[in-house]
Amino acid sequence: MNNALKGFLAGIAAVALIITPACKTNKTKVKDDHVVVQPDTAPPSVTIPPNDTATRVQPTDDFVKTDTAPAVTSDVLPTDTEELNRYLQGKGLIRDAFFEYAEATLSSDAQAALTTSANWLKANSKYNLLVEGHCDERGTEQYNLALGDKRAQQAKDYLVASGVDASRIRTVSYGEERPFDPGHDESAWGQNRRAHLVLVGK
Repeated sequence: MNNALKGFLAGIAAVALIITPACKTNKTKVKDDHVVVQPDTAPPSVTIPPNDTATRVQPTDDFVKTDTAPAVTSDVLPTDTEELNRYLQGKGLIRDAFFEYAEATLSSDAQAALTTSANWLKANSKYNLLVEGHCDERGTEQYNLALGDKRAQQAKDYLVASGVDASRIRTVSYGEERPFDPGHDESAWGQNRRAHLVLVGK
């Protein structure tokens, strides 16, 4: 081999040594006759922009649509007046006002009960109201009839002041004649001292 050829081969070898470190992207390792390519560095992470369609969840029929309001159902009121009164009393929409012994003054609890009743009556103007005045068994019959009348009238006045049309309300006093609790102690008497609200037809 002449000197010129040796010099040419030596130059190629030198260039190869210079280029090899610069192109150091992969290393090869031979393991069990298989060539495994190992990158020197992990591939760069790719960030998908937030407005990319790939990140958007497409709605399907299984999703709940939020642009439609849920259906609102209202109670169907009983057509029978007696059943209607039981229903409204049970729901607490029409409430009685209770009184202290020998009193016709409305307590804060009685006012709260009548306010609830007034709100329902104003929203349901097709119903009229009978306010019954009741007393416990103590006192004379005449005294209790007069006291029951005062209690019924106080309840009516409060309802009218709360916005219920006075022409829709009648009052009656039963005194001690129609007790709610037939007992003869304070627990029973407390139940019997009341203005009892009863819906009636027009």
